[in-house]
Amino acid sequence: MDEKLEQDGLAEVCALLAGTNDAVLIQDFFCCLFTPSELQDMVKRWLLVKEIDRGTTQREIARMFGMSLCKITRGSKELKKEGSAFRAMLERAALLDGASHP
Repeated sequence: MDEKLEQDGLAEVCALLAGTNDAVLIQDFFCCLFTPSELQDMVKRWLLVKEIDRGTTQREIARMFGMSLCKITRGSKELKKEGSAFRAMLERAALLDGASHP
């Protein structure tokens, strides 16, 4: 696939998602876009990032989600990067969680 086409497609999907705050629509979109296996992988990757942030060891995470240490290490490295998108999303998740629990 042409790299520019791929980047343009990614940018378009991201802009569409950023322009909505309808979680049900986004979930339905993901269920149409991804196979059940791909959805499961995406969710596991998000959950492993949350576990890393909580201080859970990589080996515990591997056991919890049946994932390779390689995937978990990648998540850990991404979380530690300056300006990490994972960190920003964890902060957003905390705000959402706080808003739903007065």
